Amino acid sequence: MTDTARSSAPTRRIMPARDLAQIAIFAALIAALGLPGPLNIGPVPITMQTLGVMLAGAILGPRKGTLAVLLFLVLTAVGLPLLAGARGGIGVFTVSPAAGYLYGWLLGAFVTGYLTARLLPKYPFWPALGATIFGGIVAVYLVGIPVMALNLGLPLVTTIGLNLAFIPGDLIKVIATVLVARQVHKAYPGLIAKGRRPVA
Repeated sequence: MTDTARSSAPTRRIMPARDLAQIAIFAALIAALGLPGPLNIGPVPITMQTLGVMLAGAILGPRKGTLAVLLFLVLTAVGLPLLAGARGGIGVFTVSPAAGYLYGWLLGAFVTGYLTARLLPKYPFWPALGATIFGGIVAVYLVGIPVMALNLGLPLVTTIGLNLAFIPGDLIKVIATVLVARQVHKAYPGLIAKGRRPVA
Protein backbone atom coordinates (compact mmCIF):
# COMPACT_ATOMS: atom_id res chain seq x y z
CA MET A 1 0.00 0.00 0.00
CA THR A 2 1.41 3.42 -0.95
CA ASP A 3 1.78 6.34 1.45
CA THR A 4 -0.98 8.14 -0.45
CA ALA A 5 -3.35 5.20 0.00
CA ARG A 6 -2.52 5.03 3.70
CA SER A 7 -3.18 8.73 4.21
CA SER A 8 -6.48 8.60 2.33
CA ALA A 9 -7.75 5.53 4.18
CA PRO A 10 -10.25 6.37 6.98
CA THR A 11 -8.73 6.23 10.45
CA ARG A 12 -10.48 4.15 13.08
CA ARG A 13 -11.22 6.08 16.24
CA ILE A 14 -10.82 4.01 19.39
CA MET A 15 -12.53 5.27 22.53
CA PRO A 16 -9.99 6.03 25.27
CA ALA A 17 -9.94 3.82 28.37
CA ARG A 18 -10.94 6.83 30.48
CA ASP A 19 -14.12 7.30 28.45
CA LEU A 20 -14.98 3.61 28.70
CA ALA A 21 -14.48 3.76 32.47
CA GLN A 22 -16.75 6.80 32.77
CA ILE A 23 -19.45 5.06 30.73
CA ALA A 24 -19.23 1.94 32.91
CA ILE A 25 -19.28 3.99 36.13
CA PHE A 26 -22.44 5.86 35.17
CA ALA A 27 -24.16 2.66 33.99
CA ALA A 28 -23.35 1.26 37.45
CA LEU A 29 -24.64 4.46 39.06
CA ILE A 30 -27.99 4.11 37.28
CA ALA A 31 -28.19 0.52 38.49
CA ALA A 32 -27.25 1.50 42.07
CA LEU A 33 -29.96 4.15 42.17
CA GLY A 34 -32.49 1.37 41.66
CA LEU A 35 -31.47 -0.45 44.85
CA PRO A 36 -33.85 1.49 47.16
CA GLY A 37 -36.70 0.08 45.07
CA PRO A 38 -39.61 1.75 43.30
CA LEU A 39 -42.45 3.81 44.70
CA ASN A 40 -45.61 2.42 43.14
CA ILE A 41 -48.35 5.03 42.89
CA GLY A 42 -49.52 4.19 39.39
CA PRO A 43 -48.82 1.93 36.39
CA VAL A 44 -45.26 3.28 36.07
CA PRO A 45 -43.06 3.03 39.20
CA ILE A 46 -41.25 6.11 40.48
CA THR A 47 -37.53 5.42 40.88
CA MET A 48 -34.29 7.31 41.48
CA GLN A 49 -32.83 5.87 38.28
CA THR A 50 -34.06 8.79 36.20
CA LEU A 51 -31.72 10.93 38.30
CA GLY A 52 -28.84 8.76 37.08
CA VAL A 53 -29.94 9.25 33.48
CA MET A 54 -30.00 13.04 33.92
CA LEU A 55 -26.59 13.00 35.60
CA ALA A 56 -25.13 10.88 32.81
CA GLY A 57 -26.16 13.41 30.18
CA ALA A 58 -25.30 16.51 32.22
CA ILE A 59 -21.87 15.27 33.31
CA LEU A 60 -20.65 13.03 30.47
CA GLY A 61 -22.27 14.81 27.51
CA PRO A 62 -24.38 13.48 24.64
CA ARG A 63 -22.14 10.66 23.40
CA LYS A 64 -20.79 9.13 26.60
CA GLY A 65 -24.00 9.85 28.53
CA THR A 66 -26.13 8.05 25.93
CA LEU A 67 -23.69 5.13 25.80
CA ALA A 68 -23.84 4.79 29.59
CA VAL A 69 -27.63 4.54 29.45
CA LEU A 70 -27.43 2.15 26.49
CA LEU A 71 -25.02 -0.12 28.38
CA PHE A 72 -27.38 -0.19 31.35
CA LEU A 73 -30.37 -1.00 29.13
CA VAL A 74 -28.53 -3.77 27.24
CA LEU A 75 -27.54 -5.44 30.50
CA THR A 76 -31.15 -5.15 31.67
CA ALA A 77 -32.50 -6.58 28.41
CA VAL A 78 -30.31 -9.70 28.65
CA GLY A 79 -31.89 -10.48 32.00
CA LEU A 80 -29.91 -8.76 34.74
CA PRO A 81 -32.35 -7.43 37.40
CA LEU A 82 -31.01 -3.87 37.31
CA LEU A 83 -34.25 -1.91 37.23
CA ALA A 84 -35.78 -0.80 40.53
CA GLY A 85 -37.65 -3.70 42.07
CA ALA A 86 -35.11 -6.19 40.65
CA ARG A 87 -36.74 -6.17 37.24
CA GLY A 88 -35.05 -7.16 34.02
CA GLY A 89 -35.50 -9.12 30.82
CA ILE A 90 -36.93 -8.29 27.43
CA GLY A 91 -40.48 -8.01 28.78
CA VAL A 92 -39.83 -4.65 30.41
CA PHE A 93 -38.97 -3.27 26.96
CA THR A 94 -42.09 -4.57 25.20
CA VAL A 95 -45.36 -5.00 27.12
CA SER A 96 -44.52 -3.07 30.28
CA PRO A 97 -46.28 0.30 30.77
CA ALA A 98 -42.83 1.73 31.55
CA ALA A 99 -41.23 0.41 28.34
CA GLY A 100 -41.37 3.74 26.53
CA TYR A 101 -39.64 5.54 29.39
CA LEU A 102 -36.67 3.20 29.08
CA TYR A 103 -36.30 4.14 25.41
CA GLY A 104 -36.91 7.73 26.41
CA TRP A 105 -33.93 7.56 28.73
CA LEU A 106 -31.66 7.30 25.69
CA LEU A 107 -33.17 10.40 24.11
CA GLY A 108 -33.18 12.20 27.46
CA ALA A 109 -29.48 11.56 28.12
CA PHE A 110 -28.57 12.67 24.60
CA VAL A 111 -30.64 15.87 24.67
CA THR A 112 -29.46 16.79 28.18
CA GLY A 113 -25.85 16.22 27.18
CA TYR A 114 -26.20 18.07 23.89
CA LEU A 115 -27.69 21.16 25.52
CA THR A 116 -25.29 21.03 28.46
CA ALA A 117 -22.28 20.99 26.13
CA ARG A 118 -23.46 24.29 24.68
CA LEU A 119 -23.62 25.91 28.11
CA LEU A 120 -20.05 25.09 29.06
CA PRO A 121 -17.67 26.21 30.41
CA LYS A 122 -19.86 28.65 32.37
CA TYR A 123 -22.88 26.36 32.91
CA PRO A 124 -25.20 29.09 34.29
CA PHE A 125 -27.84 27.79 36.69
CA TRP A 126 -31.11 28.84 35.03
CA PRO A 127 -30.20 27.85 31.44
CA ALA A 128 -28.80 24.58 32.83
CA LEU A 129 -32.08 24.02 34.67
CA GLY A 130 -34.02 24.58 31.45
CA ALA A 131 -31.72 22.27 29.48
CA THR A 132 -32.10 19.48 32.03
CA ILE A 133 -35.87 19.89 32.17
CA PHE A 134 -36.07 19.68 28.39
CA GLY A 135 -33.82 16.62 28.21
CA GLY A 136 -34.60 14.84 31.47
CA ILE A 137 -38.37 15.36 31.50
CA VAL A 138 -39.77 16.55 28.16
CA ALA A 139 -37.70 14.25 25.94
CA VAL A 140 -38.31 11.22 28.16
CA TYR A 141 -42.05 11.84 28.38
CA LEU A 142 -42.21 12.42 24.62
CA VAL A 143 -41.36 8.75 24.14
CA GLY A 144 -42.72 7.29 27.36
CA ILE A 145 -46.29 8.61 27.33
CA PRO A 146 -47.34 7.37 23.86
CA VAL A 147 -45.91 3.89 24.53
CA MET A 148 -47.61 3.79 27.92
CA ALA A 149 -50.93 4.72 26.29
CA LEU A 150 -50.43 2.00 23.69
CA ASN A 151 -49.50 -0.74 26.17
CA LEU A 152 -52.35 0.12 28.55
CA GLY A 153 -54.91 0.77 25.83
CA LEU A 154 -55.67 4.23 27.20
CA PRO A 155 -56.40 7.52 25.41
CA LEU A 156 -53.36 9.75 25.11
CA VAL A 157 -55.02 12.55 27.11
CA THR A 158 -55.77 10.16 29.99
CA THR A 159 -52.19 8.92 29.98
CA ILE A 160 -50.85 12.47 30.10
CA GLY A 161 -53.01 13.07 33.17
CA LEU A 162 -51.60 9.99 34.88
CA ASN A 163 -48.08 11.31 34.36
CA LEU A 164 -48.71 14.64 36.06
CA ALA A 165 -48.03 12.97 39.41
CA PHE A 166 -44.43 12.38 38.36
CA ILE A 167 -43.61 16.02 37.58
CA PRO A 168 -42.80 17.28 41.13
CA GLY A 169 -40.38 14.43 41.80
CA ASP A 170 -38.73 14.86 38.40
CA LEU A 171 -38.24 18.59 39.03
CA ILE A 172 -36.45 17.79 42.29
CA LYS A 173 -34.17 15.43 40.35
CA VAL A 174 -33.51 18.16 37.79
CA ILE A 175 -32.41 20.59 40.50
CA ALA A 176 -30.19 17.95 42.10
CA THR A 177 -28.65 17.15 38.71
CA VAL A 178 -27.81 20.78 37.96
CA LEU A 179 -26.30 21.36 41.41
CA VAL A 180 -24.11 18.25 41.15
CA ALA A 181 -23.14 18.89 37.52
CA ARG A 182 -22.12 22.49 38.32
CA GLN A 183 -19.67 21.29 40.94
CA VAL A 184 -18.30 18.53 38.70
CA HIS A 185 -17.75 20.83 35.72
CA LYS A 186 -16.14 23.41 38.00
CA ALA A 187 -13.74 20.82 39.40
CA TYR A 188 -13.12 19.03 36.08
CA PRO A 189 -13.42 21.51 33.20
CA GLY A 190 -13.32 19.91 29.79
CA LEU A 191 -15.04 16.71 30.93
CA ILE A 192 -17.43 17.07 28.00
CA ALA A 193 -15.26 17.28 24.90
CA LYS A 194 -16.09 19.93 22.35
CA GLY A 195 -16.75 18.79 18.81
CA ARG A 196 -13.70 18.97 16.54
CA ARG A 197 -13.66 19.89 12.89
CA PRO A 198 -12.04 17.32 10.64
CA VAL A 199 -8.51 18.17 9.57
CA ALA A 200 -8.06 18.45 5.82
